[in-house]
Amino acid sequence: MTTALPPRAGRRCHNALNPLHSTLYFSPDLDREFGALGFTDQSAMRLAARSAALGAVGAGTVAATFYNYNHELLSRHLPAVWDIASPADVLAARLRTVDATLRRLLGEDTVSSPEMAEAAMLALRATEACTRHARPLYSAHADLPVPEAPHLAYWYAATLLREHRGDGHLAALLTVGLDPVEALVSHTATGKGMAPRWVLGSRGWKRADWEAATERLRGRGLLDAEGELTEAGTALRDELEERTDLLDSAPYEHLGAAGVERLTELGRGFLVTAAVAGAFPADLVGKG
Repeated sequence: MTTALPPRAGRRCHNALNPLHSTLYFSPDLDREFGALGFTDQSAMRLAARSAALGAVGAGTVAATFYNYNHELLSRHLPAVWDIASPADVLAARLRTVDATLRRLLGEDTVSSPEMAEAAMLALRATEACTRHARPLYSAHADLPVPEAPHLAYWYAATLLREHRGDGHLAALLTVGLDPVEALVSHTATGKGMAPRWVLGSRGWKRADWEAATERLRGRGLLDAEGELTEAGTALRDELEERTDLLDSAPYEHLGAAGVERLTELGRGFLVTAAVAGAFPADLVGKG
């Protein structure tokens, strides 16, 4: 398909929008709202928050749709979390968390600004071209109503675009032959992924799993003795992202070059503001 978009324009837009969606998972507002529902375990809170759109699912469904989580971790919390609160109650608490988090990080002026309303409009327009087939997390979220407030509508649209790209990314991971832990190790090796302690703490893998995946990647010539990507490893990660771009091109082609450029500009502005306000842990990203 021929497109007028500059190379990687969709990826750059995704990279501007996706982290603001993710502020939810690092927010003290999540602990407060989910604590009020009866949650006491942070892993349970975060698993429930992301999977609730799928309904009262168990560990198997989440292992398939999240890809890089240890089934053993998931089994400790799913489906037990739905005895604490229903998916509908979790989704309502999630939206309250997003509201409080964005107001705290961005400020009331930004939340109510014309720029926020414009960003929501552009992001929602992009989602019009998302497709449901073979995209379970996107499709489940697409069944949810669009929030009325512009900052919540923007977050919701960013969520749709995130999960649409993510579902395609899983297909690309299978195509290039990276299993769940290998995907995490190789992403961290790029310097753009989460630091190992954050990966291990949130995904439920042990250090032995990480080291075994590292050895498998070395055996394929993708990592060197120091754990850095080799030329072949860099080429594989590049191929992975390019395949993901191809599977995720429709929303951005639909929005058009000018719309993508403007949405990226607005999204980066919101993201910088949120980051300066302490949205993310200082040691979240890195190789160490």
